[in-house]
Amino acid sequence: MKPRILLLEDDMELSDTIAKFLRTEGFEVVQSFDGEEAAEKMYESGFDLWLLDVKVPLQNGIDLLSEFRRIGQDTPAIFITSLHGAEDAMRGFDAGCDDYIRKPFALKELLARIEAVIKRRYPGANNTVIIDEKLRFDPIDFTLAFEGERIPLKPKESRLMALFLQNPDKTLRKEEIFSALWDYGETPNEGSLRTFVKVLRKHLGKERIETVKEIGYRYRSKKNRR
Repeated sequence: MKPRILLLEDDMELSDTIAKFLRTEGFEVVQSFDGEEAAEKMYESGFDLWLLDVKVPLQNGIDLLSEFRRIGQDTPAIFITSLHGAEDAMRGFDAGCDDYIRKPFALKELLARIEAVIKRRYPGANNTVIIDEKLRFDPIDFTLAFEGERIPLKPKESRLMALFLQNPDKTLRKEEIFSALWDYGETPNEGSLRTFVKVLRKHLGKERIETVKEIGYRYRSKKNRR
């Protein structure tokens, strides 16, 4: 599964250039051209990173990120902007961004910053999350490995695994999970979610994913498993 990026950039030519480049580098890119359109997509679909221009129509990137940080969304974010002042950079970091790149920039520099932010999101060398002595998860290609044997996961199983690892020991409501797993235009399916959980329990062990009755699920980290 490719890492998913939301790109908010109102310059259509620049947006297309960035999107085309990132797609050739193995990313899935969803483009938006104003703040309100971006907000709808951010609410309705799960992304691995938000790439946000600051000066865009309807709602600027800084206010947009601030809004999502206030409601607890912690998806990594990078601002791209033509603003060059130190105060502008501070506003960006105060809003909750992970990095900040000024225009004009080289596409390879942008790629390096994106990869660095995504890698910092998960601990472990070579982007691998160590689940226990035998089990590993790779957040870049979204696969499990048991004693070195690669276990491919379907796209929504992979997203669910990543979501659990990002929120250890936290009760995730079904609505949160639906938002992260199902894309815009898709209809969330509780039966399918139960199937995804069943698959992950098969590989992780039943005790690692708790059902919180009528609410959702909780992934138990090693330190908090009974």
